[in-house]
Amino acid sequence: MMSLALKEAERAYEEGEIPVGAVLTLGGEIIARGHNRSISLSDPTAHAEILALRMAGEREGNYRLPGATLYVTLEPCLMCAGAILQARLKRIVFGAFDPKGGAVVTLYRVLQDERLNHSVEITGGVQKERCGKILSRFFREKRVIATIDPGQDY
Repeated sequence: MMSLALKEAERAYEEGEIPVGAVLTLGGEIIARGHNRSISLSDPTAHAEILALRMAGEREGNYRLPGATLYVTLEPCLMCAGAILQARLKRIVFGAFDPKGGAVVTLYRVLQDERLNHSVEITGGVQKERCGKILSRFFREKRVIATIDPGQDY
C-alpha cells in the first residue's frame, strides 16, 4: 500500500505540490486515495490525509471509519492527526518521519494520548528512504528556483 501512496506523492510532485500521498483501506480494500493539493485548491487543509478521509467518508456515508488503515508517505501533522482521531481510524502506517511537524511520534504523540477517548495503532518508517527521497528532491529543486528567482514564495 505504501507503494500506492508513493504514486500519489508523485502525482503531487508533478502538480508542484509538496509530494505527500495517502491511501486508505478498509477490510483489505482501497476506499480512498489522495495527495497534497493545498496550492491548487487554495486550501490549507487540502493535505493528502484529509482529502483521502473526505473521499472515504463520502463513499462510506459516515465520517467515522472504524477498522480503516491509512497509509501515508509522511508522518501526519497536528491537523491531520486530529482528523485521524475524529475518523476513529484503527491504524496508521507512515513512511518518512517529520522532524518539523510530525504529530504522531516526532514532535507530538497525539494518536497515543491517553487523555483522549480514542487511540490509533502506529507503524512508522515504512519505506522511509523512498518517502523521504521525493520530499528532499522537491525541496532541493525549490531552493534552486528560489535562488534564481528570489521573489518566489515556497
